[in-house]
Amino acid sequence: MKKEILEKSPQVMKEFLGYMQTVKGKSPKTVEEYYMDLRTFFRYMKIKWKLVNQDTPMEEINILDIDINQIKTVKLLDVFEYMNYLISERENIASTRSRKVSSLRSFFKFLTNKTQQLDVNPIEELETPKKKKSLPKFLTLEQSKMLLNIVNQYGRNNRERDYCIITLFLNCGMRLSELVGMNINDIRQDGTLKITGKGDKERIIYINDACKAAVNRYLDVRHNYRAKDKNAMFISRNNNRISPKTVQFLLNKYLTLSGLQGQGFSVHKLRHTAATLMYQYGEVDIRILKDILGHENLGTTEIYTHLSDKQMQDAVKSNPLSSIKID
Repeated sequence: MKKEILEKSPQVMKEFLGYMQTVKGKSPKTVEEYYMDLRTFFRYMKIKWKLVNQDTPMEEINILDIDINQIKTVKLLDVFEYMNYLISERENIASTRSRKVSSLRSFFKFLTNKTQQLDVNPIEELETPKKKKSLPKFLTLEQSKMLLNIVNQYGRNNRERDYCIITLFLNCGMRLSELVGMNINDIRQDGTLKITGKGDKERIIYINDACKAAVNRYLDVRHNYRAKDKNAMFISRNNNRISPKTVQFLLNKYLTLSGLQGQGFSVHKLRHTAATLMYQYGEVDIRILKDILGHENLGTTEIYTHLSDKQMQDAVKSNPLSSIKID
């Protein structure tokens, strides 16, 4: 957790944020999102409670003086009004409001169930804003093959490294943070890969022949980078562990060369691509896909159970009544 977050958080929030990181194993980024969501809420409440000048800009409101006695006065109606404020004043979309509701839920549940600082959870009946359901964006099988061919053709001095990176993304569905954090010894002799995901949670996945070949090809030339970090799997041209920004840059370069730029593709969309291809072509059980991707909840994985047009067409054709016609 960042030092500045602790310095700007009232004691009751420090306790919650510490619990979420150390006990619940949330990542520093997630903990920071909890902090920002709660900060916005309590800034709003300080205006509502008339504890600050009504003309004070929202971003200048200090919440260090918030204490449990003030929090005890929060009512469900206050949160409803806050949600209206997020819509009318901040123009937050449903997914953003949903995250902020989740942060509030976790915070008040902590105060009620874990520390018993509240006798009753005032927002227990708060509903989550409905998010617009949309299919994840992904590359088709043909586009994926084309991207790999472009990397192999135009990779130049970093051909083996870049090809290995794109191959792992497209086959294993890794997150960007997981790939840049990879160490050489994460590749195991038994054909498995150790991945360190969100909250430092580790998972073991099997890698296929394409990944093994790409890894071995890269490791054969890795010594050319003169790595400063001897453990790091992927090295930048400055001989440091490769950064997320560098990975994003190299992907954008190959997307442009492939003619796929401007279509909303990104590193994270390669994760969507891997998951979709495994589900559509490999008929992978969704529970196995959940473990491969490192999702905590099965509901998160269910976005990949969408069907392609061809699959829907084939499903209708497979109906045993499809061949019955009236002359």
